[in-house]
Amino acid sequence: MAFANLLIEKRGRVAMLTINRPDKLNALNIPTRNEILAALDELEKDDEVRVVVVTGAGEKAFIAGADINEFAGMTAVAQRAVMKGRRAFDAVEDFPKPVIAMINGFALGGGCELALACDLRIASSKAKFGQPEIKLGIIPGGGGTQRLTRLVGEGKAMELILTGDMISADEAERLGLVNMVVAPEELEAKTMEMANKIAEMSPVALAMAKAAVKNAGRLDMRAGLDAEVDLFALCFSSADKEEGVRAFIEKRKPEFKGR
Repeated sequence: MAFANLLIEKRGRVAMLTINRPDKLNALNIPTRNEILAALDELEKDDEVRVVVVTGAGEKAFIAGADINEFAGMTAVAQRAVMKGRRAFDAVEDFPKPVIAMINGFALGGGCELALACDLRIASSKAKFGQPEIKLGIIPGGGGTQRLTRLVGEGKAMELILTGDMISADEAERLGLVNMVVAPEELEAKTMEMANKIAEMSPVALAMAKAAVKNAGRLDMRAGLDAEVDLFALCFSSADKEEGVRAFIEKRKPEFKGR
């Protein structure tokens, strides 16, 4: 896969997807968002890849937001057309394999929103988070009003969105916005440790587990529980389930094949 604004590196069962616009602080312009969609389509079909890690190039920014230059002169009709199509944020959330955000610096606006769409977020202690769109006379449009609220609660989400303030990585962890904060020099190692641990699990079970957890924010309790039963039962149709049970009984490490 060759892209103008992305780098893809496969490390065993983990694929590292790097937004590669460091001179623009990895801002998400339209071509970059389209490339993310194309990359995810390829990685979904690659059975060797079980986990995807998303990060930004350079030391300053994960993704510092949208490319504001694209907003100048954009009409409401044109902007709505752009955002009503298939979106990178939703594609990340709906991706059937686990996605981990490795947040190495500023995660602002669309960058924060892309991180929110990931399943897990591991941040450098130097990272900063925020939804500063209000300062441009607009609001978050990549899912920030919805995903941030689900993660940190309405009160704190309202505060961050109405003020546009940035918060530290430690504050983000305290709020539940990120799963883990580590020293900058340990960020990649800790992220890969988590990614590789997850990649050892059954790809079938990982997909079912991700779908079931996502349902918690999309369905009422009864519907979510019903869906969980269906997904649980589907696991029993897989060779991985048989291998997992046999390995447990035989007191050995399972070798999951994703079937």
